[in-house]
Amino acid sequence: MQYVWQHRLFDHAGLTTVDGRKLRIIDVGRLNTDSGPDFFNAKIAVDGCVWAGNVEIHRRASDWRRHNHHLDSAYDSVILHVVEVADTVVHRTNGEEIPTLVLSCSPTFRDDYEALVSHSSAQSCARYIGEFDPIFLSDWISSLAVERLQAKSQRLHDWLSLYKGSWEEVCYIAVSRSLGFGINGDAFERLARSLPLLFMQKHADSLSQVEAFLFGQAGLLTEGEYAGDDYYARLVSEYAFLRNKFGLTPLNRESWKFFRLRPANFPHRRLAMMAQYIHRGFDLFSRICEADGEEALRQLFKVELSGYWSTHYLFGHVSPESKVVLGASAVDILLINAVAPLLYAYGVHVGDESMTDRAFSLLESLRPEKNSIVRRFSDMGIGVTNAMESQAVIQLNNEYCQAHKCLYCRIGHKLLSRSAMKAI
Repeated sequence: MQYVWQHRLFDHAGLTTVDGRKLRIIDVGRLNTDSGPDFFNAKIAVDGCVWAGNVEIHRRASDWRRHNHHLDSAYDSVILHVVEVADTVVHRTNGEEIPTLVLSCSPTFRDDYEALVSHSSAQSCARYIGEFDPIFLSDWISSLAVERLQAKSQRLHDWLSLYKGSWEEVCYIAVSRSLGFGINGDAFERLARSLPLLFMQKHADSLSQVEAFLFGQAGLLTEGEYAGDDYYARLVSEYAFLRNKFGLTPLNRESWKFFRLRPANFPHRRLAMMAQYIHRGFDLFSRICEADGEEALRQLFKVELSGYWSTHYLFGHVSPESKVVLGASAVDILLINAVAPLLYAYGVHVGDESMTDRAFSLLESLRPEKNSIVRRFSDMGIGVTNAMESQAVIQLNNEYCQAHKCLYCRIGHKLLSRSAMKAI
């Protein structure tokens, strides 16, 4: 009912109130998402007399009393009560009768809405995608990409407030989360937030101490485990000293997920890479801002693990020696999920449009992500040619399709509007 009213999806000709007065809708008002009447600042004409105020919408007119609006002065400003069933007359707290409009929602529209939002695959609109103008789809994808980048930017700004304006600390958390590559992203973020960058920077000249910080705080070091592994024993000893010095409480080991992960994606080597970044000084944020182009940004994340981690995926288990670097697709993930949001958030923070433009240009230059969401939308006919577009369809899936918010999706709105107008 709110949706039909908000988008004027009803026949405006010959409207009357339930008591027979002529009604003209001049302005439906603005949807209220907080407490109080459903629509603010509406304007109507009843028998030629113009009224400005609020509109309340119910399925049944008797819901007015059931919701105790007749006792709430906040609803005295209501100039029109819009209902589907007029089973009673409603009044303001002073006894004045409020005009009522019966607005029927067509069965066709209601059925189409139910079919759209209740579909088990959350994409019942798939069969209609080919009917839309490519410009319409492109515009919606662009808006979704901005929406996703803004949401990530807001999270970074929240961290900035927590860490007293330190962009390097924010960068450290963002890069850490991205190193989790989805499945361990939350655990990497919790680790970074429980272990301040400043603590490790005090010991950055010693790689083994930085590694002890990270592996110990991750809950992956236990005294007496892996007997005979000298590297492991040294980290255990180092972390015991550092834990006591800085008053640290490690994460639970069960925070980390290994199921269905290839050994190369186990968190151990990712932690070792983060240790390398910190050992090199971790001035990543300033270097990201100064980097000239995509290739320069890629070089910031090129580290090669040697020694212990060239022959181990886990503690205590020797593997064939190999060259350990982040592959191109892994660096892409860091650029998409950490670098682009950092550039955008910083640009918004300081009012520098060149930074926000760099964020969009970077996403447009990167290959699209490869996952089930991107493949599904590609199969539906929504072309995904770069990372900005893959981020957009992920936003569409997560925030609209999975949440069944078809009313707020431009595709769903277009379909439902078409259905409503046909019914009229």
